Amino acid sequence: MKIRNADAGDIPAVLAIYNQAVRETTAAWTNAEETLDQRLTWFKDRVRQQLPVLVAVSDQEEVQGFASFGPFRAREGYRLTAEHSVYIDPKAQGRGIGTLLLKELITIAERRGLHLLVGVVDGENTASIALHRKFGFDISGRLPEAGTKFGRWLDLVLLTKVLGPMQAPER
Repeated sequence: MKIRNADAGDIPAVLAIYNQAVRETTAAWTNAEETLDQRLTWFKDRVRQQLPVLVAVSDQEEVQGFASFGPFRAREGYRLTAEHSVYIDPKAQGRGIGTLLLKELITIAERRGLHLLVGVVDGENTASIALHRKFGFDISGRLPEAGTKFGRWLDLVLLTKVLGPMQAPER
């Protein structure tokens, strides 16, 4: 297993993993699957903004998972905070791929001088919450019944990790 930057050729596999999560899990709070064009646009926007899109690939170069981060909110005051996502192919879960991807995202965020990473997770996703806790993320908030999917209310858990001591910017 290796982690590398995604390229456009990886996007069909990334799309398949994401759409499986849309159809079968509460990881993505939508019922609308994306098209290849939509996911390619997402990828190109990330590349244009110099945001990471990572893939975990097998020795045969099969995409097993992907991860990325982007702006937490659009306003300038949030510029040192990023929200991240990690998705793993269900056939590859439980093999430490999420650990590898999240570790690399944290490293990239630290190198770029970000101050805070935020994970936004379904409250019932104990595996994701445990993964974040393993890396020192704190549960910073729980929004009860913040969304719905599959005919039930879902709690939203905010997990945060301060990446390092940093003096507040002047502006």
